[in-house]
Amino acid sequence: MKRQFIYFLLLLLMANDSFAQTSAQKLTPVSSSLIFPPQSKHTHGSSLVALPNGDFLCAWFMGSGERTADDVKIMGARLQKGAKVWSEPFELADTYNIPDCNPVLFLNSKGKLFLVWIAVNANQWESSVLRFKTSSDFSKPGPPAWNWQDNILLKPNDNFVSEVAKNFKFLPERGKGWSAYAPSYDAMIIEASHDIKKRSIGWMTRIKPLVLDSGKILLPLYSDGYNFSMVAISDNDGTTWRPSLPIVGRGNVQPALALKKDGRIAAYMRDNGDSPARVQVSESGDKGESWSVATESEIPNTASVELLVLKDGRWAFVGNDIEDGRYRIGLFISDDEGKTWKSKYYLENEAPGKGSFSYPSLIQATDGLLHITYSYQMDKTGETIKYVVVNPRQL
Repeated sequence: MKRQFIYFLLLLLMANDSFAQTSAQKLTPVSSSLIFPPQSKHTHGSSLVALPNGDFLCAWFMGSGERTADDVKIMGARLQKGAKVWSEPFELADTYNIPDCNPVLFLNSKGKLFLVWIAVNANQWESSVLRFKTSSDFSKPGPPAWNWQDNILLKPNDNFVSEVAKNFKFLPERGKGWSAYAPSYDAMIIEASHDIKKRSIGWMTRIKPLVLDSGKILLPLYSDGYNFSMVAISDNDGTTWRPSLPIVGRGNVQPALALKKDGRIAAYMRDNGDSPARVQVSESGDKGESWSVATESEIPNTASVELLVLKDGRWAFVGNDIEDGRYRIGLFISDDEGKTWKSKYYLENEAPGKGSFSYPSLIQATDGLLHITYSYQMDKTGETIKYVVVNPRQL
């Protein structure tokens, strides 16, 4: 196990040195537009899905703030096939008197539409409850006709506890930030893993799931309480869900998943730990059931990670490759499954403090084009969601 971990770490170091050395190239999108005009309410966390009839459906959360604002709800808009302008926004979900955040839209292997999000119970991220809706009637203009709604309740067992304790031993020594009379960060997280209530709630969505050819769904989750990640697994097209073993690390959150040619699954994660902020990476060799300890790469990161395997086998990564804000967000391409990132294209690149661009959603539709949405704020004029279409043949 230790030899495999060291080999994995060496591959990451060699791969991500090239990321830092790659210079950005000019990007000419097929199209670029705002889904709706910038407005005063906080607008964040978009998710995009391509529907079988050629429409696109986008979801985001909007309100007076985030977890502390009870008027936050899940909103959406539709871009009908062939249209250039998105519909007027409409409501997709609203838990009464509780903020709703981080929507994720996807289709299962049977073509059923899912909306999964979090209701931030008690206005605390670590108390969030996973909720979902499904629809088989979503082709008409406007919001889908939902035919089912429920919560996703996960119950990690004692294997969660042993996995946390085991994998913290593989993490590098922390060596700073704690006095001799205070419990270490690692010890507190290991202790919290024994609490069945803590490990059963507070798991949050952010990024689309990976749906395997078998129909198995791997829904990426993370916890602000534990400050690491996990995957919700469904073997029956989303009817029931169970937890994977945790993706243990220090601050590895909001995983994006990619299936490798050898069957292994990579998770790229936002760094919510100590400086300097770097994308964290883990792998699974058993279809998402268990994961290697998260290790820091050399890819700078402050807020956003999104990952997609393209139809031609290349990988696309979208994120904030900076350490001091969200004023730059780019699209990066790898032709060797993330070992090297030879091409960089910036979607937004402003002066520090001038704009905020983050939380992207990235899909490839049947037309072969890349469709991207992300949170967009420029010069404090308001907030919206931006939609960009890119031809991968030009990358």
